Amino acid sequence: MSTDPFAERNWPLAHGRTLTLGPRALIMGILNVTPDSFSDGGRFDTLERALRQADEMAAAGAAIIDIGGESTRPGAEPVSASEEQDRVLPVIEALSGRGDIVLSIDTYRAATAHLAIDAGAHIVNDVWGLQRERAVADIAAQTGAGLVIMHTGRDRQKLPDPVDDQFHFLRRSLEIADEAGVGHDAIVLDPGFGFAKDASENISLIARFSELNELGSPWLVGTSRKRFLGEVTGREPADRGVGTAATSVALRLAGAAVFRVHDVAINADALKVADAILARHA
Repeated sequence: MSTDPFAERNWPLAHGRTLTLGPRALIMGILNVTPDSFSDGGRFDTLERALRQADEMAAAGAAIIDIGGESTRPGAEPVSASEEQDRVLPVIEALSGRGDIVLSIDTYRAATAHLAIDAGAHIVNDVWGLQRERAVADIAAQTGAGLVIMHTGRDRQKLPDPVDDQFHFLRRSLEIADEAGVGHDAIVLDPGFGFAKDASENISLIARFSELNELGSPWLVGTSRKRFLGEVTGREPADRGVGTAATSVALRLAGAAVFRVHDVAINADALKVADAILARHA
């Protein structure tokens, strides 16, 4: 198991697709087809607007579009599986026939994951790290989908040290994935910035991010427009693109591979600079 985060590795996905991780940062564009997401709720909740936004993000440099039908912001009202599916499946079906873009379904529900992959999704992005519905791991194993396993501190007692808690939670998630037969090369980890973490914990995770490479999997990071950036910069969510890009560069230099963002163009430019710096150290 390599712990070199910049070593080239193939990420196998559903429907015979792959992505190359390591030498170059990849961007995952956020497409919330919800009425209540924290910074863009209601902006892309029609099929026409969602497709236009996906096309714009792809043109700006996104290699992956992550489609979510339920807000994960603190205090958001939960939705039923059928409502989530009604929101995301038409978008996935429409996008699956468009070019080379890779599609990700942002869900913790196994039923939604399965239907999304049938509709054309390549990746399952589980914000509960397989620890809410373990069957998500079974779906990933059965379909060959790429699997993003995210750390969360919600609904449990965290360890005092934020890095120790990453290892504690994610090692259990990796055990669940292994028991289901998910290949190690199919897994990307996410430290879950903002998910039951205060500003101090989020900043500490950025400062100590390289320690997480010990787990041996590539990392996806999602700091985009998060509340802790507002606490640092004093800016409202829609104006946190520059702050997000600053964290993207810091995390790329520490080993992150995939960057889940709202503002694709500014992060694409920032990450090109980070990759140019890394190339001088190769």
